[in-house]
Amino acid sequence: MLQKVVYAFNKQRTYMISHTEENYLKAIFKLIEKGKPSASTNGISKKMSTSAASVTDMLKRLSEKKYINYEKYKGVTLTSKGNKVATSLIRKHRLWEVFLVDKLNFAWDEIHDIAEEMEHIQSEELINRLDNFLDHPKFDPHGDPIPDAEGKFTFRHSFPLSELSVEETGTVVGVQESSSPFLQYLDKIGISLGSTIKIIEHFDYDKSTKAVLNNSNTHILSYKVSHNILVQKS
Repeated sequence: MLQKVVYAFNKQRTYMISHTEENYLKAIFKLIEKGKPSASTNGISKKMSTSAASVTDMLKRLSEKKYINYEKYKGVTLTSKGNKVATSLIRKHRLWEVFLVDKLNFAWDEIHDIAEEMEHIQSEELINRLDNFLDHPKFDPHGDPIPDAEGKFTFRHSFPLSELSVEETGTVVGVQESSSPFLQYLDKIGISLGSTIKIIEHFDYDKSTKAVLNNSNTHILSYKVSHNILVQKS
């Protein structure tokens, strides 16, 4: 009997996954999500803010656990098992962000780090109830799609504000950068999801843009700012 208990414990331990391993899987998912066929070691290293040697060690571990497809000097892809873990993490992270903004009145620049901790909660029942409580949101406060319980995303066509032509108007539906300084800057000049922005002029010298925000204030937006604001044509 004791031998069976020890075997069961060891078998369970083999399939346990740490928070760090989950974060690696999410990082790989996000790198591939941007249209790349695979994630490179250097890309993962930059995303995780760690050394290439540490990344290589982790990739070997994740490969042994069948979460990724990995060969040295070749790109990394997720297995169906790894993809399921990464998608679940993203779902939890983005649902918690909606909860923090809509129900607890956090600002959109305050929620990322909190959601990073809460995404590791393992209770599937809690997350399903959270989803129901929030009435099944499709997008988080930054405009990113939230996968459903089956891992399916709702996508919408959007593009950077910098690509709008003069006299065209766009509605803000997301951001490509979610750092606190960037979101705080958008708050300061009055840009949020749902804001309308009409292009008045593009300046060739530095690719900055003159625009009217919400039919009232005029601002000069740098290329970096306009490139990181996602819009749909109004």
